[in-house]
Amino acid sequence: MRLTDKKKQYFADVSLVVFAILQGAAFVAGKDALNSITPMFLLAFRFGIAALILYGFMFKWIGKLTREDIKNGVVVGTVLFAAYAAQTYGLKYTTASKQGFMLTTYVVMVPFLYWLIHKKRPQIRVVVGSVITIVAIYLISLQETLSLEIGDVLTLVGAFLFAAHILFLEHFTKHMNVFKLAFMQMVMACFLSTTTALLTEPIPFEISSRIWLSLLFLGVFSTFICFTIQTVAQKYTSSSHASIIMSTESVFAAIMGVLILGEVMTKNVIIGCCMIFVAVLIIELDVKLFRKSKSEAIPVENV
Repeated sequence: MRLTDKKKQYFADVSLVVFAILQGAAFVAGKDALNSITPMFLLAFRFGIAALILYGFMFKWIGKLTREDIKNGVVVGTVLFAAYAAQTYGLKYTTASKQGFMLTTYVVMVPFLYWLIHKKRPQIRVVVGSVITIVAIYLISLQETLSLEIGDVLTLVGAFLFAAHILFLEHFTKHMNVFKLAFMQMVMACFLSTTTALLTEPIPFEISSRIWLSLLFLGVFSTFICFTIQTVAQKYTSSSHASIIMSTESVFAAIMGVLILGEVMTKNVIIGCCMIFVAVLIIELDVKLFRKSKSEAIPVENV
């Protein structure tokens, strides 16, 4: 039975909710693993496991890789590696729940990056949501020094790179097999992680069973399943729509960080996180106050 475009987008949206839940859990698993393993080796194991499993299950669909497939995969994989490098190093210096919400800022970065690239200005509600998000980041990151901590800065860099990754996926999935792209980006991210780890970090000769469980969860669920879902889903939905649904990972990260790791959220963090959640809703929902005429509005696929 052939699915209509509307049904395809519906299934894509549901898949991205699954992505958000698994990514929320990834903050907790990653924070736990970082207590015993260095950041780059963590990423090397994570992407290596994901690439092997993806090829094992999807090799028939991946097939022979062309030069163009490899080139596109290298571009997307490099951006993905850079995003996760910033996020993982940042996670060493902040909490899982706090980082989960700060990474959500990519939802307001995507429309502005799209504007920069395609000359399509964002809607008013995106601008309003962006202002609220900036204020929220200040509240979440507010310390006695009234400055951003290193973990916060790295997290924001990661958010920008994740926004770029979403736009790259939207572009390349229109022109190539999604399973080839998913596989190639994981292989490239694994290669860069492993190379960086061998050059800059001590080799972890002893890894406890607990950490192996965290690494397997990150590799199988939060990387193989998540990025296969994202790559396929973005073929049937827009970059802005995908980023908004995926941003709900922050809620799951906060809940799991408190319940599993026993993290404490301060009043400022709670207020800031609520503000980011409101900003995401403003951007996603067609609020009457911010609704524009059809002649002015930007189609969702062009946001």
